[in-house]
Amino acid sequence: MRIAKAIAHAGLCSRRDAERWIGEGRVTVNGKLLETPAYVVKPGDKVRVDGKKLPDAAAPRLFRYHKPKGLVTSHKDPQGRKTVFEALPPDLPRVISVGRLDLNTEGLLLLTTDGELARHLELPSTGWLRRYRVRAHGKVTKADLAPLGKGMSVDGVDYGPVEARIDRSQGGNVWLTLGLREGKNREVKRLLEALGLTVNRLIRVSFGPFALGELRPGEVSEVKQKVLKDQLGAKLAGELGLGGRPKPANRRT
Repeated sequence: MRIAKAIAHAGLCSRRDAERWIGEGRVTVNGKLLETPAYVVKPGDKVRVDGKKLPDAAAPRLFRYHKPKGLVTSHKDPQGRKTVFEALPPDLPRVISVGRLDLNTEGLLLLTTDGELARHLELPSTGWLRRYRVRAHGKVTKADLAPLGKGMSVDGVDYGPVEARIDRSQGGNVWLTLGLREGKNREVKRLLEALGLTVNRLIRVSFGPFALGELRPGEVSEVKQKVLKDQLGAKLAGELGLGGRPKPANRRT
């Protein structure tokens, strides 16, 4: 297994971040500074990140989290705003997010202890539908929403097909449900702005087979290992170490 993948499996970060850490000189193997992410970890190798021993790989764990409005999906924020990870329950193991939600977007955010699992779930090629409930100021008809279903180009950015329906009108606002598979930066807001609507509330209610359900803002619920394994399929679950009993995950530091 290549070193970046080993670091991701240990739950420290994604494979891409591990490669960056290696370039920054943060990783050593058997006491020597590692200079390339092409290194293949061998039995008995002593890997350290920032001087700390690489944790033993544990079976991936996945959590559903109801992200409140006003939190940044980042471990640190240069502007000093409160982050998702600062708001998590203290007894949760160290986790990373599957993709991101904007500062003012609420709802379901998936968290995992495994960087490789996060990378797989957030790829558009996985094909899982992300569903949102949207409140927007303005008026729109079913015919107005039709172009979304074919995909649109806004300011030179191409967006794939989006499922859209009108739920109800409320004063000067309309409630919509949108389903998309790409999840590009600010995709929902930009697409609806192109239709003359101004989004003033955005809630992600599901990500693939995982739903927000009855989780209240700030609450976390772990996805059962059997459910996770079934959704990933036997091949990928086996590659990620979901075949047997999970080892204890490392606590956050």
